[in-house]
Amino acid sequence: MPIRLAVLLSGSGTTLQNLIDKQAQQELDVEIICVIGSRPDAYGLERARKHGIPECALCRRDYDTGQAYSEAIWREIRAHQADLVALAGFMLLLEVPPDYKDRIMNVHPALIPAFCGHKMYGHHVHQAVLDYGARISGATVHFVDEMYDHGPIILQDSVPVLQEDTADTLAERVQALERKLYPQAIQLFAEGRLCVEGRKVRIL
Repeated sequence: MPIRLAVLLSGSGTTLQNLIDKQAQQELDVEIICVIGSRPDAYGLERARKHGIPECALCRRDYDTGQAYSEAIWREIRAHQADLVALAGFMLLLEVPPDYKDRIMNVHPALIPAFCGHKMYGHHVHQAVLDYGARISGATVHFVDEMYDHGPIILQDSVPVLQEDTADTLAERVQALERKLYPQAIQLFAEGRLCVEGRKVRIL
């Protein structure tokens, strides 16, 4: 049986669309059972509607504390009985409840632990890589804990940084890598092949 996947996003939903496409191509044993946006105008919610996926927007400003906001998110996820949660450009830090430890994934556009952490997202990451003079970059899929880009690493792969690169051209190659790695990691979870041992993830 496919696992039940909840997707959290804040923007255009290109990662969500990639997962929808992989599911349609029968490369991903998931049922996307809900999409939650942190902004009502996030285009990813429109993508969900087009594919008949239940969606809703939960805005941080509507809650007094980060804890109250996290609790609202988890109420929605539990109502849909999600097996796994995929962060897909979700820009807010969530509290991780015990029942979802090692059941939340994120993809980051660099090789963690380099070029990661608070405010390191999107083109900020790629520009930082270029400014530092790094010769390689890449993508990392990891389990989520209560720190930015900190949980155990599931998969990583690299791309070269070329002398003529801009943040845009580097982003294109990294995003292509993300589109490959994220579904692979989710499929490994669906097959029950990921075993977390401290900070290490063993692939069975």
